[in-house]
Amino acid sequence: MADDNGNVLTDIEPGSIRHVHLVGVAGTGMGSFAGMLKAKGYEVTGSDENVYPPMSDMLAAWGVGVMTPYAPENIDRAKPDLVIIGNVIRRVNVEATAVRERGIPQISFPAAFGSLVLAGRHSVVVTGTHGKTTVSALLSHVLVSAGTDPTFLVGGVTLNYDGNFRVGAGPYVVVEGDEYDTAYFDKGPKFMHYRAQTAMLTSVEFDHADIYRDLAHYESAFDRFASTLPEDGFLAVAASYPNAVAIAQRSSRAFVATYAVAGDADYRVERLQFAPEGARFVIREPRGHAGEFLLPMSGRHNVENALGVYAVVRSLGLSADEVREGFRTFRGVKRRQEVRDEVDGVLVIDDFAHHPTAVRETIGAIRLRYPDRRLWAVFEPRSNTSRRNIHQALYSTAFDAAHAVSIRVPEPHDKVPLDEQLDVAKVVAALRAKGIDANASRDVPELVALVADAARPGDAVLVMSNGSFGGFIPSLLDALRHRSSRA
Repeated sequence: MADDNGNVLTDIEPGSIRHVHLVGVAGTGMGSFAGMLKAKGYEVTGSDENVYPPMSDMLAAWGVGVMTPYAPENIDRAKPDLVIIGNVIRRVNVEATAVRERGIPQISFPAAFGSLVLAGRHSVVVTGTHGKTTVSALLSHVLVSAGTDPTFLVGGVTLNYDGNFRVGAGPYVVVEGDEYDTAYFDKGPKFMHYRAQTAMLTSVEFDHADIYRDLAHYESAFDRFASTLPEDGFLAVAASYPNAVAIAQRSSRAFVATYAVAGDADYRVERLQFAPEGARFVIREPRGHAGEFLLPMSGRHNVENALGVYAVVRSLGLSADEVREGFRTFRGVKRRQEVRDEVDGVLVIDDFAHHPTAVRETIGAIRLRYPDRRLWAVFEPRSNTSRRNIHQALYSTAFDAAHAVSIRVPEPHDKVPLDEQLDVAKVVAALRAKGIDANASRDVPELVALVADAARPGDAVLVMSNGSFGGFIPSLLDALRHRSSRA
């Protein structure tokens, strides 16, 4: 059906579409969706301003034709039945303009996913402020391991499948439900298009300050999502976030189950222990004890998220033993506590953490997994929220479990006024007052040199950023190798 914008669709009959063109195809989500559509049998093309490896290589391997740069002629050459517009595309984009002028049906990525992938399937949506990618990947792997042959689309590269999507023939589709907006013509949260029948709400803390005014405005998005679940649906929610439980209980018609590592909940953990191979724990559920589980990850937050996955897949009919095997064989997600290399005795770990809670939990998880190593936390506040001073006090305590801290001073950003920017110098001063060796610089090579010169054999360097951090990790590894060769 078309909305007030004329050629903008909110729903599609899958059988009416043969050729799909994606504007903004080089983004992680859009590129993977292009590959998924190709695997489902559609003719697929795309365009972007620039296309670089690894996405350019993946698109080529999937057989997706890519045109650069943006140009009206790309639309004329492709002659698509449907154009999917990525959320980075503005109304003034020349291809977006050409699509409107030519009256070609256009749709947002989430709405297209809802129509072309989720129609007639059982949608399992993972949402919340923290942990969505890892949880979606773990949930998907448990379903694959149990032989249900699911389809999934997650926001990171799953190490079990060397990709972030899978097209299966089974009834379940797992999707990471993002609360960020959708397209220039569709400013609602992405997850509103995902037709959830089963869902998991990991956490609710203020985020995305560029589009949400305050916590109440942010929470309202999750209220809207919870209200979409049907009466025969299932919603697992983390009891450690009372506001998330309140949202679920007031807004969802579906059955609500709570889970928590500590405290009162329907699904709980007992005898939790951490070791280099991961976390071992016993699950107590409404049916009783489910025995011991091994999760090859560290951190209480990861165990709690796994408990939520357990609740969800049990509601789908999996046995405790099927879940146990899925947990045991999960290899994780790239850039989520990912060990990149160990050079000259220095272990370098890559993680996507950027919200202060995620920073704190990730540092704590690495300390649990490597208790005998000195931990050096290196952080780039890059997201629109982490650049702002709304979490100034939280960042001053998020690094407390680290032995040393280096922070990149963000480059000026046109969306963040000067008086709203995170004061990195104040964070550093607060850490030094606690006896933590802390420093900061705007210059990435300077930070690389500082860490490479001072890191000792036996250290763990945890690098946290939701971007490339100016190539910090490969530069650090090169510097450590050069140091080792001189020794």
